[in-house]
Amino acid sequence: MKFIVSSTYLLKQLQVLGGVINSSNTLPILDNFLFELKDSKLTVSASDLETTMSSSLDVESDNDGSIALPARLLLDTLKTFPEQPLTFVVEDNNTVEISSNHGKYALAYADGNEFPKAVELDNPSTTTIAGDILATAISKTIFAAGNDDLRPVMSGVFFQFSTEGLTFVATDAHKLVKYTRGDVKADQVAEFIMPKKPLNLLKGILAANDEAVTIEYNDSNAKFTFENSVLVCRLIDGKYPNYEAVIPKENPNKLTIDRTQFLNSVRRVSIFSNKTTHQIRLKIAGAELNISAEDIDYSNKAEERLTCDYQGDDMQIGFNSRFLTEMLNNLNSDEVQLEMSLPNRAGILTPIDGLDDGEKVTMLVMPVMLNN
Repeated sequence: MKFIVSSTYLLKQLQVLGGVINSSNTLPILDNFLFELKDSKLTVSASDLETTMSSSLDVESDNDGSIALPARLLLDTLKTFPEQPLTFVVEDNNTVEISSNHGKYALAYADGNEFPKAVELDNPSTTTIAGDILATAISKTIFAAGNDDLRPVMSGVFFQFSTEGLTFVATDAHKLVKYTRGDVKADQVAEFIMPKKPLNLLKGILAANDEAVTIEYNDSNAKFTFENSVLVCRLIDGKYPNYEAVIPKENPNKLTIDRTQFLNSVRRVSIFSNKTTHQIRLKIAGAELNISAEDIDYSNKAEERLTCDYQGDDMQIGFNSRFLTEMLNNLNSDEVQLEMSLPNRAGILTPIDGLDDGEKVTMLVMPVMLNN
C-alpha cells in the first residue's frame, strides 16, 4: 500500500478528526486514525465508539488497503512540516515509512480491520439544512445544555423537526434556549437528542460554510454528511422534558434596553456579588433600571443606573449574573427585551433586531430569591 498526499492538506483533515479522539481510551485501537485506500481515494476515520467521523481525501495511488496509524504521533509530526508532498509506504516489518523532502520517518501501524466500524442507519429519515444555519443553531443553544450525568437527556440539544420548521432546544433547568427556523422545513415530524461532543465538532467545521448538510436519523443514531465528510453519532436515549410548559405565557412587564450597555453593567456589578450565588438584583421603575449586587461577607457592593424603556409595574427581581451574562453574550442584536410577570417566575430574554427572516430566539432565565 502506497500513496502520496500534500502535508498541509492531510494535517487540516486530521486536526478536525482529532477532535473525536478521547484523551484516555479503553480500547487502544481508538488512539489511532484509520486509513482506508481505494482507487486513489483515501478515507481517514476517527472514533470514540459513540461518535465516528471520516473524511475523504484525493491522493496519488494505485493500490488498496487499510491500516490504523497512531493519531498523536502523526499529528505532532505533520504540524512541523512546511507544505510538501509526503509519500506513505507500508513496509513488510509492520511499519509505515513516511518520506518527506528531507527525511524518512517510520511508525508502527495496527491492522485496519481491528478498527470499529461506523454504524449503518436502517431506513433513516432525512433533512437537508445549510451548514452555517446548523452551526448557528448549535452555537445559540449548546451553552445552555446541562452537565448533569444523572439527567443525561438535559446534557444534549433537542432537535425537533416538522413540516412547519426546525426547533433546537437546550436547558439545564436554570436557563433554557429555544431557537427556531421557519425558513427550513423537514418532510416529516421527528425529534431526537444530540450529545454535545459531536455538536461542538460540527459547530467548528460548519461555522462559515453554506454547503448543504444532509442529516439522516433513526431512533438511535444520526448521520451528518457534508462536502467530503461524514459524522455518525449515537443519540441520547430518553424523553426530553416538556419545555413549552415552563415558558410563561403571560408576561405583562416588558423591559427594552441596549444589549451591550446592559451586558457591561451586569458584568461590572457581578464582580461585587456573592461568589457562590452570583446574585444580582434588578430594580425597575419608570424609565430607570437599577442593577445592584452585594457580598455581605466582605462588605462589597455595587450599584448602577441605566435608562431603559419599560412598560409594566415597578418590580424587583434577582438573577444569577452568570446565566444572564452568558445569554446576553450569545445574542448579537443591538437591543434586547426582557419580559417578566412576577419576581418568582422566569424572565424571557429575546433579541429585538439582528435576526434573519424565519429565525427566532427565546431565552429563559430562572430568577433567584432575593433576601431583602
